[in-house]
Amino acid sequence: MFSIMVVEDDINTRRLTADVLEENGYTVITAKDGAEALDLLEQKHVDLLIADIMMPRMDGYELTRQLRLAGNSIPIIMVTAKEAIADKKKGFIEGTDDYMVKPVDEEELLLRIAALLRRSQIANDHRIQVGSTLFDYDTLSVTEPSGRTELPLKEFMLVYKLLSYPDKIFTRRQLIDEIWDMTSESDERTVDVHINRLRERFRDNTDFEIVTIRGLGYKGVKKR
Repeated sequence: MFSIMVVEDDINTRRLTADVLEENGYTVITAKDGAEALDLLEQKHVDLLIADIMMPRMDGYELTRQLRLAGNSIPIIMVTAKEAIADKKKGFIEGTDDYMVKPVDEEELLLRIAALLRRSQIANDHRIQVGSTLFDYDTLSVTEPSGRTELPLKEFMLVYKLLSYPDKIFTRRQLIDEIWDMTSESDERTVDVHINRLRERFRDNTDFEIVTIRGLGYKGVKKR
């Protein structure tokens, strides 16, 4: 079960967000500002953080900045009434992973949380062994009997995602949202281009293949 911290100074919003998350199976920890959040993060394990921006003592920008400076890579979603492009830009510069403007659609929030948690899980696993082929997330490299190759980031994340869940079908939209993220202007054709590049790179690989599921998307298949 994943644990999510909600950092929000408005008590009603904090309780409502916590209720929605708990109803959907998450463990919730709440904090009323960034300073309290930092104290709690030293005591408890948290998988994802949802933070308001405008808060007393320490706002969401400063909370995010301090976490990133400390090397903490926890996924962060900023949720705020500040919708100007400059505010969003500052959020991403400080290190947030996603940004939502109030009032927040509950279903969209849950989708974004799920996408960030899946991406975080991929990053934490670090390596996948498929037959004689080794995928190393830390170096974005693939080692085969014929040698070692470093892949561009998106290509690596795409093949790593598919082979993390062998035989599971992913739609193009899912892959866009999880690998390019929901703020990307990339369309589904982008996925096809990257898949074609991967197929060309690994055309002689006998350990796996990427299969097209007509009308749906793609899946990674282990050959042995």
